[in-house]
Amino acid sequence: MGKGGESISDEEWERFLREAEAGSKDAPEEPSARARMVAGRLREETARPEPWRSHSPARPRRGKGWYVVGLIVAAALLVVALDPGRVAGWFAGEGGESTPLAAESERPDQPPPTEAAVRQPTLDEPFRGSPAARWGDGQAALGLPEARATGWMSKAQVAQALKESRDFLAASSLDPGVLRGERPKKAIALINPHQRDVQDFLATAFRAPSRENDPLLLFSRFEDSKVRLVGDVVKTRGRITYREGKRGAVEVTTDVTYVYPVVRAEAGSDEVVRTIVRREVVMSWDDPAKIVTEPGTFSLVSYKVDTTNGGCDTFTGYFTPEFGAERATSPSGEGPAVDPYDRSTSMDARMRESDETGCGTATRS
Repeated sequence: MGKGGESISDEEWERFLREAEAGSKDAPEEPSARARMVAGRLREETARPEPWRSHSPARPRRGKGWYVVGLIVAAALLVVALDPGRVAGWFAGEGGESTPLAAESERPDQPPPTEAAVRQPTLDEPFRGSPAARWGDGQAALGLPEARATGWMSKAQVAQALKESRDFLAASSLDPGVLRGERPKKAIALINPHQRDVQDFLATAFRAPSRENDPLLLFSRFEDSKVRLVGDVVKTRGRITYREGKRGAVEVTTDVTYVYPVVRAEAGSDEVVRTIVRREVVMSWDDPAKIVTEPGTFSLVSYKVDTTNGGCDTFTGYFTPEFGAERATSPSGEGPAVDPYDRSTSMDARMRESDETGCGTATRS
């Protein structure tokens, strides 16, 4: 399934449309995210189906990342004097912050443990005090399931589809240039160019981002004139699964949480905050005999995103994390407190809650 292949000519496309209108059994279908996205909506609409772009999540959560620390810190200081070893165990969490977790093989049944006291991130330790300290680094932390012949694909083709699905995650959410705000060309090249509504969305999202056309639904981007990442490591945790989809396609589902430590772009800035993004993307590797596609590309089925400290009701095309000064003056979230590291809840349930409650407050960052 290597990349390549030329787009079909206008004459071939017109022939396809004529055959499709005539009901030709051999004419492949043009892929469309519209029907797929409407089918996957979280809220049922009895009046009329809304366009697929309305599947974008409701207002991302405003991640405060502050803790009530007064009495906790006082108690912790007392215990430090009495039993410093116990406090070290608290800070390290289960197994210690330096002990990496095994790859996630299934959805956990509870959120990760919460430290008994606050450990603020630093330039040298940007993940300190966070469950992500024990997570893997970037793409290497995202294991692939064992390939087996599925749908129209052989075992080797499924293995290649899984690899290229993970490549999309890297190109869309981990690539250093994309994180600095560059256009995600490599990631876009993996999306079926004949999926016209998606291509229209992509063109609009980068030119005029809005609630309906927000590039952050699929890509992680920061405005490098305002913030910069700390170091070159993004912590990740998640799963990649697959099954046979419609018309014998191989449908790959990715559910990954990304943790981005950032500081202000100004020289000498040392206040580290974290933007946490959980993104679910479902990709369909279609049979070219049944769907108009190109070699090495997939059709988007659906995508969902939930963000902490990335901006709430801000649609600039970039994540806009808040630092101490902004947090002191910004209004509180309308929704309940949410743990952004909790992966025990499905994305459907998380998005349903977000849709109902709007911006919430993160219990930790």
